[in-house]
Amino acid sequence: MVTQVRAPRPDEMTAYYRALPFANGLPHWEPADAAWHGGAEPWPPPRTPATVEQLDRWAEADVKDESFHPIATFVDSTCVGASATISFGVTVPGGGTVRMAGVTSTGVIATHRRRGYLRQMMQAMFESALGRGEPLAMLSASEGSIYGRYGFSPATYRVRWELARHEAALLPAETDPGSLELVGAAQAKQAWPAVHAAVRASRVGELTALPGRWDGLSDDAAGTNGPLRYLVHRDQHGAVDGIANFRLPWSSTAGNAGTLVVEALEAADPVAYRALWSLLIDFDLTKTVVAPGRPRDEPLRWMLTNPRAMRVTRQSDNLWARLLDVPRALTQRSYETAGELRFTVDGDRMCPANNRTWCLRADGDSATCVPTEQPPDLTITVPALSSLYFGGMSAHDLAYAGRITPHADGAIGRLARMFRSDPEPHNSFGF
Repeated sequence: MVTQVRAPRPDEMTAYYRALPFANGLPHWEPADAAWHGGAEPWPPPRTPATVEQLDRWAEADVKDESFHPIATFVDSTCVGASATISFGVTVPGGGTVRMAGVTSTGVIATHRRRGYLRQMMQAMFESALGRGEPLAMLSASEGSIYGRYGFSPATYRVRWELARHEAALLPAETDPGSLELVGAAQAKQAWPAVHAAVRASRVGELTALPGRWDGLSDDAAGTNGPLRYLVHRDQHGAVDGIANFRLPWSSTAGNAGTLVVEALEAADPVAYRALWSLLIDFDLTKTVVAPGRPRDEPLRWMLTNPRAMRVTRQSDNLWARLLDVPRALTQRSYETAGELRFTVDGDRMCPANNRTWCLRADGDSATCVPTEQPPDLTITVPALSSLYFGGMSAHDLAYAGRITPHADGAIGRLARMFRSDPEPHNSFGF
Protein backbone atom coordinates (compact mmCIF):
# COMPACT_ATOMS: atom_id res chain seq x y z
CA MET A 1 0.00 0.00 0.00
CA VAL A 2 1.43 3.36 -1.08
CA THR A 3 0.25 6.50 0.74
CA GLN A 4 0.89 10.04 -0.51
CA VAL A 5 -0.17 13.36 1.05
CA ARG A 6 0.20 16.02 -1.57
CA ALA A 7 -1.56 18.62 -3.68
CA PRO A 8 -3.88 17.01 -6.25
CA ARG A 9 -3.08 17.49 -9.91
CA PRO A 10 -5.65 19.32 -12.07
CA ASP A 11 -6.86 16.02 -13.52
CA GLU A 12 -7.39 14.67 -9.95
CA MET A 13 -9.61 17.51 -8.71
CA THR A 14 -12.89 15.75 -9.46
CA ALA A 15 -11.75 12.74 -7.40
CA TYR A 16 -10.59 15.21 -4.72
CA TYR A 17 -14.10 16.61 -4.37
CA ARG A 18 -15.64 13.16 -4.12
CA ALA A 19 -13.79 12.69 -0.82
CA LEU A 20 -15.56 15.69 0.76
CA PRO A 21 -18.83 15.19 2.69
CA PHE A 22 -20.68 18.20 1.28
CA ALA A 23 -20.06 17.04 -2.30
CA ASN A 24 -21.63 13.68 -1.47
CA GLY A 25 -24.70 15.05 0.29
CA LEU A 26 -23.43 13.76 3.64
CA PRO A 27 -23.64 15.73 6.91
CA HIS A 28 -20.85 18.26 7.22
CA TRP A 29 -21.85 19.91 10.49
CA GLU A 30 -22.62 18.37 13.87
CA PRO A 31 -26.37 18.04 14.62
CA ALA A 32 -26.74 21.06 16.88
CA ASP A 33 -28.61 24.35 16.65
CA ALA A 34 -26.54 26.48 14.31
CA ALA A 35 -26.14 30.17 15.18
CA TRP A 36 -25.53 30.95 11.51
CA HIS A 37 -28.92 29.55 10.45
CA GLY A 38 -32.00 31.81 10.49
CA GLY A 39 -34.64 29.12 10.03
CA ALA A 40 -36.94 27.76 12.72
CA GLU A 41 -35.60 24.21 12.41
CA PRO A 42 -32.29 23.30 14.16
CA TRP A 43 -30.26 23.37 10.96
CA PRO A 44 -30.71 23.26 7.17
CA PRO A 45 -31.51 19.94 5.45
CA PRO A 46 -28.63 17.99 3.88
CA ARG A 47 -27.56 18.76 0.36
CA THR A 48 -28.05 16.36 -2.52
CA PRO A 49 -24.87 14.80 -3.96
CA ALA A 50 -23.12 16.93 -6.55
CA THR A 51 -23.48 15.91 -10.16
CA VAL A 52 -20.50 15.08 -12.34
CA GLU A 53 -21.04 18.41 -14.11
CA GLN A 54 -20.92 20.30 -10.79
CA LEU A 55 -17.76 18.50 -9.73
CA ASP A 56 -16.12 19.35 -13.03
CA ARG A 57 -17.13 23.04 -12.72
CA TRP A 58 -15.75 23.25 -9.17
CA ALA A 59 -12.53 21.59 -10.23
CA GLU A 60 -12.08 23.91 -13.18
CA ALA A 61 -12.72 27.02 -11.07
CA ASP A 62 -10.40 25.99 -8.23
CA VAL A 63 -7.51 25.15 -10.55
CA LYS A 64 -7.61 28.81 -11.67
CA ASP A 65 -7.93 30.23 -8.15
CA GLU A 66 -4.51 31.25 -6.83
CA SER A 67 -5.83 31.75 -3.29
CA PHE A 68 -7.04 28.13 -3.07
CA HIS A 69 -4.47 25.53 -1.93
CA PRO A 70 -5.84 21.96 -1.93
CA ILE A 71 -4.22 18.97 -0.25
CA ALA A 72 -5.22 15.32 -0.51
CA THR A 73 -4.37 11.85 0.73
CA PHE A 74 -3.95 9.18 -1.93
CA VAL A 75 -3.79 5.48 -1.06
CA ASP A 76 -2.66 3.39 -4.03
CA SER A 77 -3.56 6.33 -6.28
CA THR A 78 -7.13 6.60 -4.88
CA CYS A 79 -8.11 9.88 -3.18
CA VAL A 80 -9.35 8.99 0.32
CA GLY A 81 -8.97 12.33 2.07
CA ALA A 82 -9.12 15.99 1.12
CA SER A 83 -8.74 19.44 2.61
CA ALA A 84 -7.58 22.90 1.56
CA THR A 85 -6.53 26.31 2.76
CA ILE A 86 -7.66 29.64 1.36
CA SER A 87 -5.33 32.63 1.66
CA PHE A 88 -7.12 35.47 3.46
CA GLY A 89 -6.20 38.63 5.27
CA VAL A 90 -7.70 39.06 8.75
CA THR A 91 -7.96 42.25 10.79
CA VAL A 92 -6.11 42.10 14.11
CA PRO A 93 -6.09 44.43 17.14
CA GLY A 94 -4.76 47.80 16.06
CA GLY A 95 -6.37 47.60 12.62
CA GLY A 96 -3.56 45.82 10.80
CA THR A 97 -4.09 42.92 8.42
CA VAL A 98 -2.33 39.59 8.96
CA ARG A 99 -2.04 36.94 6.26
CA MET A 100 -4.02 33.87 7.27
CA ALA A 101 -4.57 30.33 6.00
CA GLY A 102 -8.25 29.46 6.20
CA VAL A 103 -8.66 25.69 6.51
CA THR A 104 -11.79 24.56 4.68
CA SER A 105 -13.56 21.58 3.09
CA THR A 106 -12.00 18.77 5.12
CA GLY A 107 -12.90 15.10 5.05
CA VAL A 108 -11.64 11.53 5.02
CA ILE A 109 -13.88 8.86 3.50
CA ALA A 110 -15.56 6.52 6.01
CA THR A 111 -13.47 3.47 5.13
CA HIS A 112 -10.16 5.22 5.85
CA ARG A 113 -10.78 7.19 9.05
CA ARG A 114 -8.82 6.85 12.29
CA ARG A 115 -5.55 6.23 10.44
CA GLY A 116 -3.85 9.60 10.95
CA TYR A 117 -4.53 10.97 7.46
CA LEU A 118 -6.13 14.18 8.73
CA ARG A 119 -3.10 14.93 10.90
CA GLN A 120 -0.79 14.41 7.94
CA MET A 121 -2.86 16.77 5.80
CA MET A 122 -2.90 19.37 8.58
CA GLN A 123 0.87 19.13 8.92
CA ALA A 124 1.29 19.61 5.17
CA MET A 125 -1.07 22.60 5.17
CA PHE A 126 0.74 24.22 8.10
CA GLU A 127 4.09 23.88 6.37
CA SER A 128 2.66 25.24 3.12
CA ALA A 129 1.11 28.22 4.91
CA LEU A 130 4.39 29.06 6.64
CA GLY A 131 6.11 28.87 3.28
CA ARG A 132 3.65 31.48 1.94
CA GLY A 133 4.32 33.78 4.89
CA GLU A 134 1.03 33.06 6.69
CA PRO A 135 1.74 32.92 10.47
CA LEU A 136 -1.82 32.08 11.39
CA ALA A 137 -4.40 29.42 10.46
CA MET A 138 -8.15 29.58 11.13
CA LEU A 139 -11.17 27.38 10.52
CA SER A 140 -14.84 26.96 11.30
CA ALA A 141 -15.07 23.69 13.23
CA SER A 142 -17.72 21.26 11.99
CA GLU A 143 -17.34 19.31 15.24
CA GLY A 144 -16.07 20.77 18.48
CA SER A 145 -13.93 17.80 19.54
CA ILE A 146 -11.75 17.45 16.43
CA TYR A 147 -9.52 20.44 15.88
CA GLY A 148 -8.16 21.14 19.36
CA ARG A 149 -5.76 18.25 18.86
CA TYR A 150 -4.11 20.23 16.05
CA GLY A 151 -3.70 23.40 18.13
CA PHE A 152 -6.89 25.25 17.14
CA SER A 153 -9.08 26.96 19.71
CA PRO A 154 -12.16 29.24 19.53
CA ALA A 155 -11.33 32.87 18.82
CA THR A 156 -14.68 34.41 17.81
CA TYR A 157 -18.32 33.73 18.60
CA ARG A 158 -21.62 34.30 16.84
CA VAL A 159 -25.20 34.36 18.04
CA ARG A 160 -28.70 34.12 16.62
CA TRP A 161 -31.14 36.46 18.29
CA GLU A 162 -34.86 37.15 18.05
CA LEU A 163 -36.83 40.32 18.70
CA ALA A 164 -40.62 40.63 18.86
CA ARG A 165 -41.81 43.59 16.80
CA HIS A 166 -44.09 44.91 19.56
CA GLU A 167 -41.05 45.13 21.89
CA ALA A 168 -38.72 46.76 19.36
CA ALA A 169 -39.02 50.44 20.32
CA LEU A 170 -35.81 52.47 19.97
CA LEU A 171 -34.55 55.19 22.26
CA PRO A 172 -34.76 58.72 20.82
CA ALA A 173 -31.91 59.88 18.59
CA GLU A 174 -31.06 62.79 16.32
CA THR A 175 -32.66 62.92 12.89
CA ASP A 176 -30.85 60.87 10.25
CA PRO A 177 -29.50 63.19 7.51
CA GLY A 178 -29.26 60.24 5.10
CA SER A 179 -31.86 58.01 3.44
CA LEU A 180 -32.91 54.38 3.03
CA GLU A 181 -33.63 52.65 -0.27
CA LEU A 182 -34.77 49.17 -1.28
CA VAL A 183 -32.64 48.01 -4.21
CA GLY A 184 -32.21 44.96 -6.42
CA ALA A 185 -29.44 42.38 -6.44
CA ALA A 186 -27.43 44.19 -9.12
CA GLN A 187 -27.12 47.31 -6.94
CA ALA A 188 -26.45 45.22 -3.83
CA LYS A 189 -23.55 43.49 -5.58
CA GLN A 190 -22.01 46.91 -6.22
CA ALA A 191 -22.61 48.20 -2.70
CA TRP A 192 -21.41 45.27 -0.59
CA PRO A 193 -17.65 45.37 -1.37
CA ALA A 194 -17.21 49.01 -0.34
CA VAL A 195 -19.30 48.68 2.83
CA HIS A 196 -17.50 45.48 3.83
CA ALA A 197 -14.08 47.07 3.25
CA ALA A 198 -15.00 50.03 5.46
CA VAL A 199 -16.23 47.75 8.25
CA ARG A 200 -13.31 45.34 7.99
CA ALA A 201 -10.78 48.11 8.51
CA SER A 202 -11.88 48.51 12.12
CA ARG A 203 -13.40 45.14 13.04
CA VAL A 204 -10.98 42.72 14.67
CA GLY A 205 -11.47 39.21 13.30
CA GLU A 206 -13.04 40.26 10.01
CA LEU A 207 -11.76 38.66 6.80
CA THR A 208 -10.82 40.13 3.46
CA ALA A 209 -13.43 39.36 0.83
CA LEU A 210 -12.29 37.14 -2.00
CA PRO A 211 -13.23 38.04 -5.59
CA GLY A 212 -16.80 37.02 -6.39
CA ARG A 213 -17.88 37.04 -2.73
CA TRP A 214 -21.30 38.56 -3.58
CA ASP A 215 -21.76 37.26 -7.13
CA GLY A 216 -24.45 34.84 -5.99
CA LEU A 217 -26.89 37.51 -4.83
CA SER A 218 -30.13 37.22 -6.74
CA ASP A 219 -33.66 38.58 -6.96
CA ASP A 220 -35.05 35.09 -7.58
CA ALA A 221 -37.11 33.25 -5.00
CA ALA A 222 -35.52 30.37 -3.10
CA GLY A 223 -38.41 27.96 -2.57
CA THR A 224 -40.68 28.90 0.32
CA ASN A 225 -37.96 31.17 1.73
CA GLY A 226 -38.80 33.77 -0.89
CA PRO A 227 -36.24 36.05 -2.53
CA LEU A 228 -33.57 38.00 -0.72
CA ARG A 229 -34.37 41.71 -0.35
CA TYR A 230 -31.75 44.41 -0.15
CA LEU A 231 -31.87 47.62 1.89
CA VAL A 232 -29.17 50.29 1.57
CA HIS A 233 -28.49 53.42 3.57
CA ARG A 234 -27.03 56.49 1.88
CA ASP A 235 -25.34 59.31 3.74
CA GLN A 236 -26.29 62.94 3.21
CA HIS A 237 -24.05 63.04 0.11
CA GLY A 238 -25.67 59.98 -1.48
CA ALA A 239 -22.87 57.49 -0.82
CA VAL A 240 -23.88 54.02 0.39
CA ASP A 241 -22.59 53.49 3.94
CA GLY A 242 -24.76 50.57 5.05
CA ILE A 243 -26.55 47.56 3.58
CA ALA A 244 -28.73 44.66 4.73
CA ASN A 245 -29.89 41.43 3.09
CA PHE A 246 -33.19 40.15 4.46
CA ARG A 247 -35.98 37.78 3.54
CA LEU A 248 -39.59 37.07 4.55
CA PRO A 249 -39.91 33.27 4.50
CA TRP A 250 -43.31 31.61 4.26
CA SER A 251 -44.34 29.24 7.04
CA SER A 252 -47.18 26.75 7.30
CA THR A 253 -47.38 27.22 11.08
CA ALA A 254 -48.78 30.24 12.88
CA GLY A 255 -45.89 30.22 15.33
CA ASN A 256 -43.29 30.92 12.65
CA ALA A 257 -45.40 33.07 10.33
CA GLY A 258 -44.61 36.77 10.06
CA THR A 259 -40.87 36.34 10.57
CA LEU A 260 -38.31 38.63 8.96
CA VAL A 261 -34.83 37.09 8.75
CA VAL A 262 -31.85 39.45 8.51
CA GLU A 263 -29.25 37.37 6.67
CA ALA A 264 -26.55 40.08 6.74
CA LEU A 265 -26.25 43.68 7.87
CA GLU A 266 -23.21 45.93 7.88
CA ALA A 267 -22.82 49.65 8.40
CA ALA A 268 -19.80 51.93 8.29
CA ASP A 269 -21.08 54.21 11.09
CA PRO A 270 -23.66 54.25 13.92
CA VAL A 271 -26.13 56.46 12.04
CA ALA A 272 -26.43 54.03 9.12
CA TYR A 273 -26.52 51.07 11.52
CA ARG A 274 -29.44 52.50 13.50
CA ALA A 275 -31.34 53.54 10.37
CA LEU A 276 -31.15 50.05 8.85
CA TRP A 277 -32.31 48.34 12.02
CA SER A 278 -35.07 50.89 12.67
CA LEU A 279 -36.80 49.84 9.44
CA LEU A 280 -36.14 46.11 9.74
CA ILE A 281 -37.44 45.72 13.30
CA ASP A 282 -40.66 47.57 12.43
CA PHE A 283 -41.53 46.04 9.07
CA ASP A 284 -45.23 45.97 8.21
CA LEU A 285 -47.13 42.65 8.54
CA THR A 286 -44.38 40.98 10.52
CA LYS A 287 -44.20 40.03 14.18
CA THR A 288 -40.67 38.71 14.76
CA VAL A 289 -37.16 39.61 13.59
CA VAL A 290 -34.52 36.86 13.53
CA ALA A 291 -30.85 37.69 12.99
CA PRO A 292 -28.36 34.80 12.71
CA GLY A 293 -24.56 34.99 12.70
CA ARG A 294 -24.43 38.25 14.66
CA PRO A 295 -21.79 39.51 17.15
CA ARG A 296 -22.31 38.64 20.80
CA ASP A 297 -22.12 42.33 21.69
CA GLU A 298 -24.67 43.66 19.18
CA PRO A 299 -24.94 47.47 19.70
CA LEU A 300 -28.65 47.38 18.81
CA ARG A 301 -29.38 46.00 22.28
CA TRP A 302 -28.28 49.32 23.79
CA MET A 303 -30.52 51.29 21.41
CA LEU A 304 -33.71 49.53 22.58
CA THR A 305 -35.98 50.95 25.26
CA ASN A 306 -36.15 47.37 26.56
CA PRO A 307 -32.72 45.72 26.11
CA ARG A 308 -34.12 42.47 27.51
CA ALA A 309 -36.40 42.17 24.47
CA MET A 310 -33.50 40.94 22.32
CA ARG A 311 -33.31 37.24 23.14
CA VAL A 312 -30.29 35.16 22.15
CA THR A 313 -31.70 31.84 20.97
CA ARG A 314 -28.51 30.17 19.72
CA GLN A 315 -24.82 30.75 20.33
CA SER A 316 -21.73 28.95 19.06
CA ASP A 317 -18.07 29.46 18.47
CA ASN A 318 -17.32 30.81 15.02
CA LEU A 319 -13.69 30.88 13.86
CA TRP A 320 -11.01 28.83 15.60
CA ALA A 321 -7.45 30.18 15.47
CA ARG A 322 -4.05 28.49 15.45
CA LEU A 323 -0.75 30.38 15.67
CA LEU A 324 1.77 28.75 13.33
CA ASP A 325 4.61 31.25 13.93
CA VAL A 326 4.25 32.69 17.44
CA PRO A 327 6.70 35.62 17.28
CA ARG A 328 5.65 36.73 13.81
CA ALA A 329 1.95 36.62 14.66
CA LEU A 330 2.35 38.45 17.97
CA THR A 331 4.38 41.29 16.48
CA GLN A 332 1.80 41.95 13.76
CA ARG A 333 -0.93 43.06 16.17
CA SER A 334 -0.92 45.95 18.63
CA TYR A 335 -1.64 45.93 22.36
CA GLU A 336 -3.92 48.23 24.36
CA THR A 337 -1.55 48.25 27.33
CA ALA A 338 2.21 48.64 27.05
CA GLY A 339 4.20 46.07 28.93
CA GLU A 340 6.57 43.13 28.95
CA LEU A 341 5.62 39.50 29.34
CA ARG A 342 7.80 36.38 29.32
CA PHE A 343 5.99 33.16 28.51
CA THR A 344 6.85 29.58 27.66
CA VAL A 345 5.09 27.64 24.94
CA ASP A 346 5.38 23.89 25.38
CA GLY A 347 3.86 20.86 23.70
CA ASP A 348 3.42 22.17 20.15
CA ARG A 349 4.22 19.00 18.23
CA MET A 350 3.15 20.29 14.81
CA CYS A 351 5.10 23.58 14.90
CA PRO A 352 8.02 22.75 17.23
CA ALA A 353 9.80 26.06 16.57
CA ASN A 354 7.23 27.65 18.90
CA ASN A 355 8.40 25.53 21.87
CA ARG A 356 10.58 27.88 23.89
CA THR A 357 10.41 30.88 26.19
CA TRP A 358 9.60 34.21 24.53
CA CYS A 359 9.79 37.80 25.68
CA LEU A 360 6.98 39.97 24.34
CA ARG A 361 7.45 43.74 24.66
CA ALA A 362 4.63 46.00 23.57
CA ASP A 363 4.68 49.79 23.37
CA GLY A 364 1.75 51.37 21.57
CA ASP A 365 1.50 50.13 17.99
CA SER A 366 4.88 48.38 18.00
CA ALA A 367 5.84 45.05 19.56
CA THR A 368 8.78 42.68 19.63
CA CYS A 369 8.82 38.99 20.51
CA VAL A 370 12.21 37.31 20.87
CA PRO A 371 13.60 34.20 22.58
CA THR A 372 14.85 34.67 26.12
CA GLU A 373 16.71 32.67 28.72
CA GLN A 374 15.03 34.57 31.55
CA PRO A 375 12.49 32.71 33.71
CA PRO A 376 8.94 32.92 32.32
CA ASP A 377 6.05 34.78 33.94
CA LEU A 378 3.71 32.03 32.75
CA THR A 379 3.42 28.89 30.65
CA ILE A 380 0.71 28.81 28.01
CA THR A 381 -0.50 26.28 25.47
CA VAL A 382 -0.69 27.16 21.78
CA PRO A 383 -4.49 26.74 21.74
CA ALA A 384 -4.86 29.18 24.67
CA LEU A 385 -2.51 31.72 23.08
CA SER A 386 -4.41 31.36 19.81
CA SER A 387 -7.73 32.06 21.55
CA LEU A 388 -6.31 35.16 23.17
CA TYR A 389 -4.73 36.44 19.95
CA PHE A 390 -7.77 38.42 18.73
CA GLY A 391 -8.55 39.76 22.20
CA GLY A 392 -12.00 38.28 22.71
CA MET A 393 -11.36 35.53 25.26
CA SER A 394 -10.72 35.66 28.99
CA ALA A 395 -7.17 34.99 30.21
CA HIS A 396 -8.62 34.38 33.68
CA ASP A 397 -10.96 31.66 32.40
CA LEU A 398 -8.21 29.96 30.41
CA ALA A 399 -5.95 29.96 33.47
CA TYR A 400 -8.77 28.61 35.63
CA ALA A 401 -9.19 25.79 33.11
CA GLY A 402 -5.50 24.87 33.34
CA ARG A 403 -4.55 26.19 29.90
CA ILE A 404 -2.26 28.86 31.41
CA THR A 405 0.01 28.36 34.41
CA PRO A 406 1.26 31.55 36.14
CA HIS A 407 4.75 31.64 37.65
CA ALA A 408 4.78 35.26 38.83
CA ASP A 409 2.31 37.39 40.76
CA GLY A 410 0.00 39.40 38.50
CA ALA A 411 1.05 37.57 35.33
CA ILE A 412 -2.51 36.60 34.31
CA GLY A 413 -3.79 40.14 34.86
CA ARG A 414 -0.94 41.57 32.79
CA LEU A 415 -1.65 39.06 30.02
CA ALA A 416 -5.36 39.97 30.07
CA ARG A 417 -4.76 43.72 29.95
CA MET A 418 -2.28 43.47 27.09
CA PHE A 419 -4.29 41.15 24.85
CA ARG A 420 -7.88 42.27 25.41
CA SER A 421 -9.67 44.26 22.69
CA ASP A 422 -12.99 46.10 22.64
CA PRO A 423 -15.37 45.43 20.95
CA GLU A 424 -15.11 41.67 20.78
CA PRO A 425 -13.71 40.22 17.56
CA HIS A 426 -16.25 39.09 14.99
CA ASN A 427 -16.32 37.87 11.40
CA SER A 428 -19.41 38.16 9.26
CA PHE A 429 -18.86 35.20 6.91
CA GLY A 430 -17.22 31.82 6.89
CA PHE A 431 -15.28 29.90 4.26
